[in-house]
Amino acid sequence: MTQPKYAPIPLEDEVRPAHKLGPAVPWRPDRPAEVVTSRPGRDPQGSPGRGQGTPGPDQGYALRLAARFAGRLELGPGEHAEDVLAGAVAVAMRRAALFGRAPVATDLEVALALFRFLQPADAAVQAARRVRFAGIGHDEWRRRELANGVPEAALRLDPAGAAARPVDLPVAGAH
Repeated sequence: MTQPKYAPIPLEDEVRPAHKLGPAVPWRPDRPAEVVTSRPGRDPQGSPGRGQGTPGPDQGYALRLAARFAGRLELGPGEHAEDVLAGAVAVAMRRAALFGRAPVATDLEVALALFRFLQPADAAVQAARRVRFAGIGHDEWRRRELANGVPEAALRLDPAGAAARPVDLPVAGAH
């Protein structure tokens, strides 16, 4: 509806010109504590750094996703769900960061499938898992060693490919 000529319009209600934004400024990692690497999980010089990790967005979401898998775990004698989920979260966070995104349920599924926690496993696999995962929920460095010990090619698999891959659980790094 048009406004009659005799109705005054207050100054704050008048149409103002739009503010035009300029072109986007290129982003540079120049803030303090910015992680600058040529490859995630490596220090700026390119060598693997202890404690560097693999940075990724919203990695803590993997902890919430892990609770969904607690009832599906196929645990052997002496295996604890808390330790298994802690190790799987570390592997899932590395997998998600490898793809440059936040963790999703598939990351946890791949991590658990790589170690045969979503299907029945034979006694040899259970014995190797038990040594590798025992108490890992309380040891940050062992979780990092577990995640870093999974080959990148295995992390790129889908859940079915991870379940079909041969289990490789070296016991040498376990404490």
